Amino acid sequence: MSAENRLSGFVDRAQVGRAFARAAPTYDSGDFFAREIDRRMLERLDYVRLTPTRILDLGCSRGASFAALAERYPAAQLCGVDLSAAMLRAGQPGRAAWQRWLGLGKPVVGRLQADAEQLPLAARSLSLVWSNLLLHWLDNPLPALAEAHRVLEVGGLLMFSTLGPDTLKELRSAFADGYAHTQRFTDMHDLGDMLVECGFADPVMDMETITLTYDDLDRLFADLRAAGSSSAMKARRHGLTGRGRLAGVRAAYEALREGGRLPATFEVIYGHAWKPAARQLADGRAIVRFERPGRP
Repeated sequence: MSAENRLSGFVDRAQVGRAFARAAPTYDSGDFFAREIDRRMLERLDYVRLTPTRILDLGCSRGASFAALAERYPAAQLCGVDLSAAMLRAGQPGRAAWQRWLGLGKPVVGRLQADAEQLPLAARSLSLVWSNLLLHWLDNPLPALAEAHRVLEVGGLLMFSTLGPDTLKELRSAFADGYAHTQRFTDMHDLGDMLVECGFADPVMDMETITLTYDDLDRLFADLRAAGSSSAMKARRHGLTGRGRLAGVRAAYEALREGGRLPATFEVIYGHAWKPAARQLADGRAIVRFERPGRP
């Protein structure tokens, strides 16, 4: 069975939109985890030789990555794409911020509401596609990765982060009722295979586990809601969780308490890959390149 068939049809896209619309007005106070992963992705750029002219932040939310990307690549044009119109509106800078951009002689950052699987951008129009914690909100990362490949120029770079299968394993274990209380996360090795399938070259994948700790379960729930990170799976529980059931969840989670704190695990997957020159035409014919020998 293909990766596409295995991973399709699980996510309630309307619920994803509703969750992030609710979180949008105060998202900058709830996205501390996303900002930390963004910082770690930026550190990985230290080992990459790239001078991009056009950068896309795919799944930009309120645009919190723009400032650091602009500082690192001051000559590049920046554009952000997000599915949530509420997030894009909430992230629009005020007049003073616009003046700072214009005072630097830089083009205004573009923001587009669009689907990651159908980008309204020309092929081979970008040097860098940057995507922080987007892919696990999709049914299947493959179409979005294929779109990233399409819009990148030859020699362009895709860099992304997403969450892996061990994310919030404690929460799943505490509920254990057959419903989806977290997203369905894709394994790092499957993501690497998808990159190759899309035509990327030299994919580099790595993973780390980050454990946050909490005084109580309500604080974890509050952080997840503030970040728009409640479950958006079709198989989630659609009604309210009864008091008795929730008490059982709390008791199960309490059994995991260590050093006076409740753990919440996040498996963070990082990946980057380059777009190489095409080896065949769209109709399947191979491209053969001949180089003239140098003169003695």
